[in-house]
Amino acid sequence: MRGRFVVASLIASIVGLFSCNLAAQVIPKSIAQGGTDAVLRERKNADTVGIVGGLFTGTYMRLAAEMANALDDGDNLRILPIVSFGAASNLDDLLYLRGVDLAITQSDVFEYFRTVRKTPHLERRVQYIIRLPISELHILARDDVHSLADLRDKKVNFGPAGTGASLTGTIVFQRLGINVQQVLIDQATALQKLESGEIDALARVVPKPVEYFSKIPASAGLHLVNIPFTKTFEDYYTLGEFTKKDYPNLLQGADRIDTIAVPAVLAVYNWPKNTDRYQKVQRFVQYLFTRWDKFQHPPYHPKWRDVNLAATVPGWTRFSAAQDMLQQIEAQHQQQEKVDFQTFLKSQPGAPASAAERDALFRDFLQWRAAQNQNH
Repeated sequence: MRGRFVVASLIASIVGLFSCNLAAQVIPKSIAQGGTDAVLRERKNADTVGIVGGLFTGTYMRLAAEMANALDDGDNLRILPIVSFGAASNLDDLLYLRGVDLAITQSDVFEYFRTVRKTPHLERRVQYIIRLPISELHILARDDVHSLADLRDKKVNFGPAGTGASLTGTIVFQRLGINVQQVLIDQATALQKLESGEIDALARVVPKPVEYFSKIPASAGLHLVNIPFTKTFEDYYTLGEFTKKDYPNLLQGADRIDTIAVPAVLAVYNWPKNTDRYQKVQRFVQYLFTRWDKFQHPPYHPKWRDVNLAATVPGWTRFSAAQDMLQQIEAQHQQQEKVDFQTFLKSQPGAPASAAERDALFRDFLQWRAAQNQNH
């Protein structure tokens, strides 16, 4: 009997411990809540936002995945990063693919759709939330290629159709009047063909540094081609550069070379206000701005630290929910500045006697506040 009592007590203890552990766990509402299939389907889709990133191994896809990681809370907002063909196809997906609300794309893609493809009412349909870091045009070539002109009539890989390079690279070579044999294969295969001499160069548009470019040894016989920035490119592009810090073995002894860079954009479909889709994206925007500090530290990509939330994109309209958040942040900063200035004035030996003296004190205050922020 005593043995049975001990076993029964042990079972009771295990059951009690298991029950306590269950009670201690917090099951997400999205899983715990029941209902009919129709109700569950509606609930799940009501909180989900789709964002097209790019190639699986690309920087844009990593940024999309990191937004999901930082902002997804499971119960009120779920973010689905979507692998795609690249920046050019991303805008196409934003316009026409079901379930897509956001896309990472490039400003030249937008201009191409607007001016060449002539997509109807593009400016009203597609807007932006924030400007992302620029993406540099990388032309990786064999050592016998010293300029873009040396690639005339030679084989250049632009990546799969739909990537940023398949559009940007085409535009650049066309404007320079350099006809090349365009190859459209994945970049990993292209790198192998470049090393074996089957192609002469590959083009990629991506924020520097590209990890596998950085690891190319000096003995590989490959280098990045200098691309001078001229007025030919100033409508879509901006000046970029590569340094030995970016690519130690790819500059052929130079400390730096020039290239063309294209601004990247977090684009959004401009859903009508008071619709479910608008409200979902509005929630995404609110989370993005209020949790921005998360992106400023590892393990998040260091390129996030280059983003200025208030930076504008020429030719684009900012999404209304993003504009509202910027105005709220500005108002909070102004209010905090007033409070800080009053605190600073109390530390001074006397009140300012004139407007000029107050202005001088305000300049001193700005220096004081910068020092305070630096100390914290």
